[in-house]
Amino acid sequence: MEGNAPVFSTLGCRLNAWETEAMKDMAAAAGLRDAVVVNTCAVTAEAVRKARQEIRHLRRDNPGATIVVTGCAAQTEAAMFAAMPEVNHVIGNREKMDPATWAALAPDRIAGAAQVMVDDIMSVRETAGHLIDGFGTRTRAYVQVQNGCDHRCTFCIIPYARGNSRSVPAQVVVDQIARLVERGYREVVLTGVDLTSWGADLPEGPRLGDLVRRILRMVPALDRLRISSIDSIEADAALMQAIEEESRLMPHLHLSLQAGDDLILKRMKRRHLRADAIRFCEEVRRLRPDMTLGADIIAGFPTETEEMFARSLDLVGECGLSFLHVFPYSPRRGTPAARMPQVPGAEVRERAARLRAEGDAALGLHLAAQVGRSHRVLMENPRMGRTEQFNEVRFDTDQPEDRIFGVTIKGQDGRALRA
Repeated sequence: MEGNAPVFSTLGCRLNAWETEAMKDMAAAAGLRDAVVVNTCAVTAEAVRKARQEIRHLRRDNPGATIVVTGCAAQTEAAMFAAMPEVNHVIGNREKMDPATWAALAPDRIAGAAQVMVDDIMSVRETAGHLIDGFGTRTRAYVQVQNGCDHRCTFCIIPYARGNSRSVPAQVVVDQIARLVERGYREVVLTGVDLTSWGADLPEGPRLGDLVRRILRMVPALDRLRISSIDSIEADAALMQAIEEESRLMPHLHLSLQAGDDLILKRMKRRHLRADAIRFCEEVRRLRPDMTLGADIIAGFPTETEEMFARSLDLVGECGLSFLHVFPYSPRRGTPAARMPQVPGAEVRERAARLRAEGDAALGLHLAAQVGRSHRVLMENPRMGRTEQFNEVRFDTDQPEDRIFGVTIKGQDGRALRA
């Protein structure tokens, strides 16, 4: 790939994808050439294994390239990646958002660049200032408003990869969204590692609901605002009021629930109980009857019995979840849960499969209930758009892109609606 622009491979979450876009800009500004950049995920041991596998695959496909490994796994396990013969440089989560790092990897300077550039992420006190105008689809943009996490769930390594929680100031967020709307974006999604902690580190301690209401007030031309995964126990009064009153705040929430059994939740060091989750779901549906809900749930957490797992399975119906993101538990070195009595791997996989099947059934019921109903759809490409509840809608003929218009749902296939 001599003389070529760098190739980027992104693993893991939406925030990683957002940061890859920032890295592309910085790498281009530095003149980086003939390089492969792997932005890794550390959320599970399996994610780290996949990162190593991806690095080996990319080395085979790009034998002469400089391979740069970054992201959460690089932050937490820098020495391991540096020891891989395929890897030339390892850079941390703070360093990857610093233009000086990419300048050091430019062709005329790379010979003197350190192999490992990974600092103490806990020393970082501010979010990176890079704002990506237009990451996402042609109609939807993702805006990072928060990074890091102050909580210490026993299964999670991410605070040690991302650092403590830190927020982008509200006016910076508003200004970026205004620019996006001027460029024609119809929908914006607010993202972060622990989104509902936004504002705690800012003067006067604003809350996520305050940010949502400020965006909608100050950017009246924005058609749709979404918030990504939230911790329901941290939902503030202003956010609940916005859910009830702001029609431009879309009726779809993804919740970090993780389990349905109280003892497992305590062993996870979560800050909510089963009843809290059910009560929150009931409340948001009371405030917004068209609300749809998704959730993250872990199957096979250490010490989980069949009876405990059954409570997670039952939570799908009791919370009225329509979308599930299922994680089969795998021990993550360096976390307290890895030292707890483990559930056998075969049982973990079997429980995850049952949980996914429950989620598929719930999604099918939700989609079937939409047939014959009218929805407002934002087109993402000529044959696909999304409802306000984020359901995918497919069309048999081309439709005008970048438009929001009303449709009547004619059918569904278990994964998407048809119109």
